[in-house]
Amino acid sequence: MSTPLLRLVVLYGGVSAEHDVSRVTAAHVLAAADSDKYVLVPVGIDKSGVWHRNDTAAAALAAGETLPNRLDVEGPEVDPLSVIRGTDSASRAQSREITVVLPLLHGPHGEDGTVQGMLELLKTPYVGCGVLSSALCMDKAMAKEVAARAGIPQCAWITFRDGVDDARTVVDQAVEELGLPVFVKPANMGSSVGVSRATTPDELDKAINVALHYDDVVVIEEAVTGREIEVGVLGNTAPDTTLPGEIKPGSDFYDYEDKYVTGAAELMIPAPLSDAAIAEVRELAADAYVALRCAGMARVDFFYEEDGRGWLLNEINTIPGFTPASMYPKMWEASGIAYPDLIDRLVTLALEVHRRRSSFSTEH
Repeated sequence: MSTPLLRLVVLYGGVSAEHDVSRVTAAHVLAAADSDKYVLVPVGIDKSGVWHRNDTAAAALAAGETLPNRLDVEGPEVDPLSVIRGTDSASRAQSREITVVLPLLHGPHGEDGTVQGMLELLKTPYVGCGVLSSALCMDKAMAKEVAARAGIPQCAWITFRDGVDDARTVVDQAVEELGLPVFVKPANMGSSVGVSRATTPDELDKAINVALHYDDVVVIEEAVTGREIEVGVLGNTAPDTTLPGEIKPGSDFYDYEDKYVTGAAELMIPAPLSDAAIAEVRELAADAYVALRCAGMARVDFFYEEDGRGWLLNEINTIPGFTPASMYPKMWEASGIAYPDLIDRLVTLALEVHRRRSSFSTEH
């Protein structure tokens, strides 16, 4: 067996409310990655922002042992710069090895361009979207503005900015323009954290306050009566798309409990749609991906009003759930790419982007 020449640093945990989701994602990605191809370096970030090299998980992987379903954030504290560059004492980096970072940090301080910016400064290849597209897709309010300019169909929405807008005025505006019920979301959060359904003005006011626990920008959206359809996208300048999948929530909407606790939602892959509808949503997913300058991967979520407006973009997830039970890898499996091969494709795409960006001139 030859020594792997590619060092894959897997970042997980993080300081956001999606910390625990990230730990589950990381466990499954590490278990699926081919240890004959990669030196696997699990690095957990605790809720205070301290980085830990998880030597226990690395040793278990090297020994072929099974990882727990949720990876702990444990191990010696490490300096981010040294562990990424492989200069810390136990990283096993060799001069001929290439490092690629796989950020599995859902939510703020991981999915929003912050970690991506650090990796750009360190000139290190990384999987997924760059700084601009990560920040745009994380901020649902700004993503909607850009998608609207690109002509991507969406549901109606209003943005509330704490300290800028008057809450009472926004509540009245939402009731008048969007009607009730509405959905209220923190602009910069995922996994349905902080999302509420409001059926009265008082509930709307309370829902805004709930969302403000997570962000100072809140998105208020009309309630759409439609099917929830998702499409996986993979690629850089010419992205590929999956067959669409459909979610039938187990509650009023596809919330955190539905996704990660009860598992009551029904997932259908491929979604039962006509060939024409499938072709249309795949094209729209690629269009939205390109419009928001995504790279590597994303999951593009839609509502489908069959007897109304048709396809409506909901949001783009640049670091989608990545457990074997998650929609993104399941849709790719149904479309012909197995879970381990998907990881390989993402690493290849990361190196491709890095080579292209590294070729740009820095001379005037």
